[in-house]
Amino acid sequence: MVKREGGMVMAESEIVFVAEEDDEGGYTAYALGHAIYTQGDTEEELLANIREAVRCHFDDKDRPSLIRVHYVRDVVIAP
Repeated sequence: MVKREGGMVMAESEIVFVAEEDDEGGYTAYALGHAIYTQGDTEEELLANIREAVRCHFDDKDRPSLIRVHYVRDVVIAP
């Protein structure tokens, strides 16, 4: 089964995180539709922390089978 959330189509067993570079260095991420927030100094650390946060937030039977990470990058260019 699929559902639409914020313009994104996602499977029922999927959780989506929005990840951004932090102004002070490193990365932050939060889950859409769930109260999950984490951070990491590197992208690799961030992904490991996202996995751990999902494991801690859900029981085994309710845990999503897929974690999707959507990176948002702010690029400023001169006109």
